[in-house]
Amino acid sequence: MILSLLLLGLIVAVALWLVLEPLRRRVSADPDAPERERLHGERDRLYAELAALEDESRRPDLERRAALTLRALDGLPPAPGRAGGRRLAVVGVALAALLTGVGAVTFVPRWQLASLSSAEAADVQAVLSLPALRARAERTQANADYLAWGRAAFDSEQYDQAVSAYGEALKLDPRQPVALRRLGILLLTRGERSGQTVSDEDATQAALLIRTAAQLAPQEAESQLLLGFTLARFGQDAEALSALERYRTLEPTGRDADDLITALRARLQKSDPGQRVYAANCASCHGPAGGGGLGPSLRVSTLSRTALASVIRNGKGTMPAYPQLKEAELKALLDLLEGWQRAGR
Repeated sequence: MILSLLLLGLIVAVALWLVLEPLRRRVSADPDAPERERLHGERDRLYAELAALEDESRRPDLERRAALTLRALDGLPPAPGRAGGRRLAVVGVALAALLTGVGAVTFVPRWQLASLSSAEAADVQAVLSLPALRARAERTQANADYLAWGRAAFDSEQYDQAVSAYGEALKLDPRQPVALRRLGILLLTRGERSGQTVSDEDATQAALLIRTAAQLAPQEAESQLLLGFTLARFGQDAEALSALERYRTLEPTGRDADDLITALRARLQKSDPGQRVYAANCASCHGPAGGGGLGPSLRVSTLSRTALASVIRNGKGTMPAYPQLKEAELKALLDLLEGWQRAGR
């Protein structure tokens, strides 16, 4: 980032020199020189601030002040000087514009993206692509173009645009899982972004969209992730945990739901010591209710209590050993597993 700012500063400095050097060459005194120089300095400072701006909320004020400064400069009478100086100024302006344009579309973006992480660079590129994607979608009104616009808007957190894009896509085809679940989660969390409470009607509609997406694409990890978050929001903890465990099965490296999974397990297992031990040590592989996941189902197991205890203590195959379990914890876990076995017969 520092290198990109230095490069941008160099481009601005060269551009300003090309513009100001011809104007500096004058033959007679300029009575407006002090005011002209003050306005030039103010303009240059504002341009430099705009070029290095990071807080976009300040841009409108800086642009307004820059416009007022330029207007004041235009209101001054022309500075006395040689005609050749004015011609050189025109050439300087053209060269400065060319240099700045080349830098803006080549060197600066490349250095900026190179200084970011891959995720941050993807977000920047998504933001930069939004105007073109939106214009294309509104021009063609094609489903694929609406989805491309929605995806870029969603990934760059331009959620109002994402709602518009996915809404238009669903008008063309109402059975699109990505558009359904993302529009649903945006409706459900709209209150958090705006500081307002989501109405019961919007919440119900959002939940329906997300459930429909999960039914249409049960093997897509994002479907299960958003379904889990939605069910948890409605207090359906067991169903939410099941969906999030399914998400972890489909996306083993996904960490987006870890905190919620931990919280759900804690809420569900408060009263049962066996469930607490199972949730903490076994559920990530064997599923939240023992029905299987990365590991086999424990509800259809035919192992005796002694065999189960041996496998838990010593491990077997790809299953790790748990010698650290206390006797009371092991007993509570074995009681739970035996109960599942009896229920499955």
